[in-house]
Amino acid sequence: MYSFRLARRSDLAAIVRLLADDDLGGTREIVSDPVDARYLSAFAAIDADANQLLAVASDASDRVVGCLQLSFVPGLSRTGMWRGQIESVRVAGHLRGSGLGSDFIEWAVAQCAARGCGLVQLTTDKTRKDSIRFYEKLGFVASHEGMKRAL
Repeated sequence: MYSFRLARRSDLAAIVRLLADDDLGGTREIVSDPVDARYLSAFAAIDADANQLLAVASDASDRVVGCLQLSFVPGLSRTGMWRGQIESVRVAGHLRGSGLGSDFIEWAVAQCAARGCGLVQLTTDKTRKDSIRFYEKLGFVASHEGMKRAL
């Protein structure tokens, strides 16, 4: 059985390991002991912002086996509609395909609904074909073309 909860500072090392545990994450995350100070600073900013929610999935022993971040975004378009933005979704490799990821995303969508969001959006790298199929199975539609610019 798995549960979903707000992340604690003590979860950071496990979260960073999850973020680094794939081809893309392995090239951009830093797994270290102690946890890199930039992750600590980011966690503090997320934790202090009422429109941010960093969540983990944990097993019966409270081991972190998944993570995601929700941003609640106010907007003027669509008559002032709020949006939920899901980012940094990861599930431990040995649990992929178990249904945990689907349950975690549905939990996140419910959090957005509870906050009054009118839609939930996310992005996934175009090279992550399995992720794209996963999100499509959950009802997400590739309705827009996402663009990024590195700074």
